[in-house]
Amino acid sequence: MIDAASAVRLVDQYCHGVLRTELGLGTFEARIGPSPGPPAAGTTFFDTRTGFAVRRWCPPLLGLEAHCPPARYLARRRELGAVEAGRRLLRGTGIDTYLVDTGLPGDLAGPGELAAAGAADAREIVRLELLAEQAADTSGTVESFLARLSGAVHAAAVSAVAFTTVAGAAGPAATEPDPPGPGAVRGAAGRRLECRRAGAPLRDPVLLRHLLWAAVASGLPLQLHLGDADPGRLAPFAAATAGRGTDLVLLHGRAHHRAAAHLASVHAHVYADIGPALARTGARAAEGLAQTLEPAPFGKLLFSSGARGLPESHVVGAGVFREAVSRVLGGWVGDGAWSRADAERVTGMLASGNARRVYGLPGP
Repeated sequence: MIDAASAVRLVDQYCHGVLRTELGLGTFEARIGPSPGPPAAGTTFFDTRTGFAVRRWCPPLLGLEAHCPPARYLARRRELGAVEAGRRLLRGTGIDTYLVDTGLPGDLAGPGELAAAGAADAREIVRLELLAEQAADTSGTVESFLARLSGAVHAAAVSAVAFTTVAGAAGPAATEPDPPGPGAVRGAAGRRLECRRAGAPLRDPVLLRHLLWAAVASGLPLQLHLGDADPGRLAPFAAATAGRGTDLVLLHGRAHHRAAAHLASVHAHVYADIGPALARTGARAAEGLAQTLEPAPFGKLLFSSGARGLPESHVVGAGVFREAVSRVLGGWVGDGAWSRADAERVTGMLASGNARRVYGLPGP
């Protein structure tokens, strides 16, 4: 074990806001569930790795003993109220900078509110699909749609710290190495205007490719959600964007964390997120971290919580990450493979240093 992991400050390089409203028992449990369906009869979603992690890391921040019963924890949460409980939980994470994807619906706190609650800094990540949907909703012609979309991307690039998109390896948009031509873009824009009133999500691969390359042209880092898709599908896009001044960050490669780390090792401008994959494995997080550290240079891996809605998700993400780093790097120090100074230096890189470099953030 190394002490540096427990003390180092974190940059949460991808997360969402927390809910502003009070939560009932069922709503809270649904938020920690691994799937949208109900738990097995006679059980709750506290009977999951995430549920056990919440009971381990969060109660002490609200004045309770670790592993206390769920009912007692939720009663204490209600006693304090959503605002005070959220403030205590966020300030107990050791996170000093939040990079917040503001593109999801729901009553979620924005970057400013998250910063105030957590006594931290917060910056906005802009979701590309939302920009296109908003531009289409306020446009009557293809020309006005594309002009509004271009203006929205340029305006966002002035204030945001990064762009993000779900059109990563899970869809066809990012698997094509080249930007679409003007005619194809106009056709895709026309199709979007025709279906906008139906409220259909943006899935046209041509328009999505246009968005990806607009983001690349901005120079801001571009975050690509992987989901359960193989990051190898992004290899042509990664090769095509090399040398253009935009870093690509692969998010949430749960099933393929080693493959994401490998792609980051091949391309100088590609980085891999390591946080949520660790949080979901719970007690086996150290094993997952060790596997990820094998193929990738240590300067290419970034922590995030991936938290959404519950401040507990920030707490669990930070706690699991710190413990995994401490176990893995501390074990190497104990075996004599690493010096303590090198372990502490790499801990700082994973926790915040790499993210500060990629996103141009000031030092702590």
